[in-house]
Amino acid sequence: MGVEFGHRGAQLGLPEEGPGSIARPGRRFAALFIDWALCMLIAYGLLSGGHAQAASNWALAVFAVLSVLTVGTVGFTPGKRLLGLRVVAEGGGRLSLPRVVVRTVLLAIVIPAVIWDRDGRGLHDRLSRAVQVRI
Repeated sequence: MGVEFGHRGAQLGLPEEGPGSIARPGRRFAALFIDWALCMLIAYGLLSGGHAQAASNWALAVFAVLSVLTVGTVGFTPGKRLLGLRVVAEGGGRLSLPRVVVRTVLLAIVIPAVIWDRDGRGLHDRLSRAVQVRI
């Protein structure tokens, strides 16, 4: 009630705008959409029989593998890279593999991803001590 917390990311020591600032929700959703579409294509291709329902079920597994492999190594998924985003640890640098796995599992559950804090981070990022920033 009237308390000023500063800009999003101020408590994490991040700039208000530009590289290193917290990624905006629109870009994050767009990156997720790109990644999900890519995973659907891969799942559909793997199930060459063309079963759409089976492909959508397998897309979640493909999404989890894609997320762990890409965020765990280079810090971004293909969608995040296209939109200029990166996942980093709270103090900067890369996330460890266990933290990437925790983040991915929570993201796949969906509910933690739609609960945000005042910095605009989803619960999946907060619990894995990660932050999505602009590059």
